Amino acid sequence: MNGSPESSCPYGREQAWQLLTEWTQSESLRKHALAVEACLIAMAEAEAGRLSLAPPDRDALINLYSTTALLHDFDYERHPTPAEHPFVGVRELERLGWPAELRTAILGHAQYSGVPRVTHLDKSLFACDELAGFLTACALVKPTKAIADVEVPSVRKKMKDKAFARGVNREDVIRGAADLGVDLDAHIAFCLEAMKRRSSNLGL
Repeated sequence: MNGSPESSCPYGREQAWQLLTEWTQSESLRKHALAVEACLIAMAEAEAGRLSLAPPDRDALINLYSTTALLHDFDYERHPTPAEHPFVGVRELERLGWPAELRTAILGHAQYSGVPRVTHLDKSLFACDELAGFLTACALVKPTKAIADVEVPSVRKKMKDKAFARGVNREDVIRGAADLGVDLDAHIAFCLEAMKRRSSNLGL
């Protein structure tokens, strides 16, 4: 990112995307960030409605959730080990002046960090991260490779198939919905709908 935190406000989506693409060359990792962002924007919109937020507070909340999603794994390609990710990235985000709420949520999405998930943002990122990856995998095995053709029952069935998308932690998916206090099927449906609305951006 060009410029120091003092010379340019680094808190917008454009800056988050720039930082992500600077650190991440993998198209699949970039698409994962976009999938998580789709889910988190929908989460933010719902939370803004629940809190009866009006602009500019509503816009600020959505921006916070959007940028958190885009940056949650931005250091993963360079620093994939649990010893480094997401700690290296969070130190860089702190240096650049990104908000503490964003950095805390990113730390909390890694179970091994020991950072508790307290806020709605913390819980939303954790609840959507693994699930977004799993829903993408479910779409890519469809003949159409389209998220529009993915339905909740097939997702639940594939969750029981341990050979499918082995990298996705099923327990984290289940725990994420529980932490939000929502039914798992309802959470899957919510994230599916969010990703379907942005399917063109996700290549799905």
